[in-house]
Amino acid sequence: MTKEEIIKFISKQKTSFISSVDENGFPVTRAMLAPRKIDGNEIYFSTNTSSKKIKQYKDNPKACVYFYKRGKIKYQGVTIKGTMQICTDQPTKEMIWRFGDRIFYKKGVTDPDYCVLKFTCKSAEYYCDFKTQNLEF
Repeated sequence: MTKEEIIKFISKQKTSFISSVDENGFPVTRAMLAPRKIDGNEIYFSTNTSSKKIKQYKDNPKACVYFYKRGKIKYQGVTIKGTMQICTDQPTKEMIWRFGDRIFYKKGVTDPDYCVLKFTCKSAEYYCDFKTQNLEF
């Protein structure tokens, strides 16, 4: 699978899983909605500034994102390793803002509890049909 095929695959998934490292050095994985934007090696998510993962990414930006598709016969998954950056600047927040986000962020796109996670891909491992393939981004 090529980098372009991986991007196409992950853009079709409705759920993603992101992992951070907690203060004791253990991985923590959370389900997230699909990314808001995929641009080359960068994947953007929206989240709450007050969430625990924000502190974890500030302390250790190493991250992992996982996507999968489970069919009736075929299972596909891709693990992507990289770094997570917390973006609180207005242009980045506006770039991925959606009208329905006001449900979660009452003050709108300027809500201080709204921020963007920008994941930069370094490498990926694609799994399908009992085989894995490693790729560098």
